[in-house]
Amino acid sequence: MRLTTKGRYAVTAMLDLAMNAQAGPICLADISRRQEISLSYLEQLFARLRRAKLVESVRGPGGGYLLAQAPEAISVARVIDAVDESVDATRCGGLSDCQQGDTCLTHHLWYELSEQIHGFLEGITLGQLAERLEVQQIAERQRARLDSRDILASAP
Repeated sequence: MRLTTKGRYAVTAMLDLAMNAQAGPICLADISRRQEISLSYLEQLFARLRRAKLVESVRGPGGGYLLAQAPEAISVARVIDAVDESVDATRCGGLSDCQQGDTCLTHHLWYELSEQIHGFLEGITLGQLAERLEVQQIAERQRARLDSRDILASAP
């Protein structure tokens, strides 16, 4: 199975958005700093997430992004699917042409594994992740680190 940074970063950014939603619209620069993800990469991901109607953009001063639905309604699988990522464990991308156009011996095994992984990720929502104590502790640490950087940057 191969889940690239595109899917991982999309889930991370969406969870960051869910964890910080009480502050109103979140700008991508803040997510970028907290999660150490390139701002230009986030812009590309959020264009896809917006097209999939998972986020809404708010323009103007104080603008940024909001989740388009409650975190409990957004599964991890939907986020990964929205950025055209795959959790396919087959070598052929699920096309059954593993061996010079034919299905290999283990194709069905890897296809079924891919289905199980997708089902597992479909059963986990951003809301469930946000409720986990360890996730809350990490988010708090990230906020504190960002706050301390801002204080140091503004000091004379």
